[in-house]
Amino acid sequence: MVPDPATRPPHGVVPPLVTPLDEHGEVDRASLERLVSFQLDAGVDGVFVGGSSGEIALLDTAQRRAAVEVVVRTVAGAVPVLAGTIDTGTRRVVEHARQATELGADAVVVTAPFYVRPGAAEIVDHFRYVHAAVDVPVVAYDIPSATHVALTPDIVAELAAEDLVVALKDSSGDLAAFREILRRTELPALTGSELFADTAVQVGAAGIVPGLGNVDPHGYVRLHRAAREGDHATAAAEQDRLARLFRITTVADRSRVGFTAGALGAFKTALAVRGVIAHPATNLPLRPLDDDEARGIAAMLDEAGLGPVRAN
Repeated sequence: MVPDPATRPPHGVVPPLVTPLDEHGEVDRASLERLVSFQLDAGVDGVFVGGSSGEIALLDTAQRRAAVEVVVRTVAGAVPVLAGTIDTGTRRVVEHARQATELGADAVVVTAPFYVRPGAAEIVDHFRYVHAAVDVPVVAYDIPSATHVALTPDIVAELAAEDLVVALKDSSGDLAAFREILRRTELPALTGSELFADTAVQVGAAGIVPGLGNVDPHGYVRLHRAAREGDHATAAAEQDRLARLFRITTVADRSRVGFTAGALGAFKTALAVRGVIAHPATNLPLRPLDDDEARGIAAMLDEAGLGPVRAN
């Protein structure tokens, strides 16, 4: 019997999908289907819909629902689908988590509540409530740059001890804390870093969740496999190549757009140049990249040897 991929905790390469939008600001279902197929063709081990790269903080209820529906249907059980259920408070997170579960997500991804700056005990309570509210696994997501509170090693150790979460997605940028979590728990931990993915795997990460994986999933699959097999030279060379490609996130004029628009706009522009999605639009209030910035990104893709994606 072939094992159900949804029964294993998240591992390997799990790209956090962007959310393609059409010219009216609605989810571009056809583009999202192509993006998912592109990821599956690259050999990813899972997909994460509704993460930071998916503009989760900017999606309305209809957009959230449409994104999960399309991804679950397109994946069709080939790999686990993780759905971001991220919001400011517990009741809203529970509502999102129940909807994602009803739509067929295999796991939900949950941050600490934000805006209210909860204490450590309140963060653990938050995960207790979400865990009790749904029948699918919960993945903890540490992204203090967005939530302004961290899932410290003490908090993660408590979550693991009570079996409230099955894995951790770490986007803290704190490698020392990441290693401490690996030392103190047996919880599978995945890094969100595009630039230190090889290092994270070498120190024990169960997988990688790189936003740049939208643009070049094949590269991150090669990196992860090499790192897991102990071929550190190959992994490092692939990491260096991807680090150069990551420069697309610096092309936007930051006097005109903010960091998020510059980074996510770059991912979407690159995907549009490669023919994976139809439009590089980001959600309001993020401003789009201009034509000169798009040409700069196209030049970097050409330098990296990443041309248009051919349909199967």
